[in-house]
Amino acid sequence: MYGVIFDLEKIQKQLFKLKALSEEENFWSDNEKAKKVMVEISELDQSIKLISDFENKITEVKDFFNIANDENDQLMISECNNTLKELLSDIEKSEFQMQFHGEADSNSCYLEIHAGAGGTESQDWAQMLQRMYMRWSERKKFKFKVVYESFGEEAGIKSCTVLVEGKYAFGYLKRESGIHRLVRISPFDSNSRRHTSFSSVWISPYVDETIEINLQEKDMRIDTFRASGAGGQHVNTTDSAIRITHIPTGIVVQCQNERSQHKNKAIAINLLKSKLYEMEMQKIESEKKASEDKKSDIGWGNQIRSYVLHPYRMVKDLRSDYEDSDPDAVLDGDIDKLIFSNIK
Repeated sequence: MYGVIFDLEKIQKQLFKLKALSEEENFWSDNEKAKKVMVEISELDQSIKLISDFENKITEVKDFFNIANDENDQLMISECNNTLKELLSDIEKSEFQMQFHGEADSNSCYLEIHAGAGGTESQDWAQMLQRMYMRWSERKKFKFKVVYESFGEEAGIKSCTVLVEGKYAFGYLKRESGIHRLVRISPFDSNSRRHTSFSSVWISPYVDETIEINLQEKDMRIDTFRASGAGGQHVNTTDSAIRITHIPTGIVVQCQNERSQHKNKAIAINLLKSKLYEMEMQKIESEKKASEDKKSDIGWGNQIRSYVLHPYRMVKDLRSDYEDSDPDAVLDGDIDKLIFSNIK
C-alpha cells in the first residue's frame, strides 16, 4: 500500500538520475543549481527512508496481530488496532506533503483577498478570511506579512495582499484560489436577517531565482501614492507606496508595507512576476483541463467553498464535497483537512 501511495519506483528513479548528475565532472560549476540538486537528493533519501520505516512498522504490527489472533489475546489485538490507526494517520500526513511536486510548490506564496459586492458585509467577511489564513499560518509556523491593505469605511477590508513565508506554503494554499461564500445572521443588520457574502481568494507563488520571468521595463507603469486607511502598523505616512500596472495584461499590484519606496517597488515587482507566473500556469492547466473536458480555469463565477453559520453550521468544499461541522474551528485556522481534501 505505502509503495503505491508514495510511488516508490518513481522516487528511486529520480534519486538515481540526480545522483548520476551530481557525479558529473562540472556539477559544481553552477554552485546554486548544485546546492538545489543536493537538497532534492536529501529529500528523496528521506522519502525512501520514510517508506521503509512504514514498511517495517506495518510488518511488525502484522506479526503481533497474528500472534495475538492465534492466542486469542483480545488486549493485544486492541493494541494492534490502535497502533494501525496511528500508522494510517501518519501515512496520511506524509502523503499530504509528498503531493507537492510542482515547480513552485516548495515556495512561499502571495495571498490576495478581495471583498465582493455587498459593502460592509463582504468587507467584514474578507477580513474574517484574512484572519483565518493568518491563524493557519501561525499553526504552520509560517510568517504572515501584509504587503497591501485597503480598509472598509465601516468595518473589514476591501482587499489585501499578504506574503506567506514558509516551505511549501504555495503547495498547501494553491487550491484555495476561488470564491468563498459566507451565510450568517448579519451583525450589521438591526433586524437580524440572514445575509450571504462573497469574497475571492487568489494564490500565486513567490518567484525566486529558480523561476525565470521575462519582465520588461517598457511594459510597466509605476505610480507612487500616499497609503491611506484606518491606520495602524501596516499604513505608511509617506508617499512611498507603489502601484505597478502591467500594460500587456492589465494586472495591477500594490505595496505599501515598507517605509522605503525602493523596497516597496522591489516587493511589487516580485508580486507582479508571481502573478504573471501563476497566470501562465493557469493557462497551461486550463488547456490541459479543456482537453480532458473538465472545468475551465478559475473565475468569479466559480464558488469553491461555503461557510454556513445559520440556519445550520457547516463548512463544505464544493469541489471535494468534504464537510466540516465545526465552522468556528475552521475560521480559527483549522483548515488542513479542507486543504488536503483537494490536494489529495
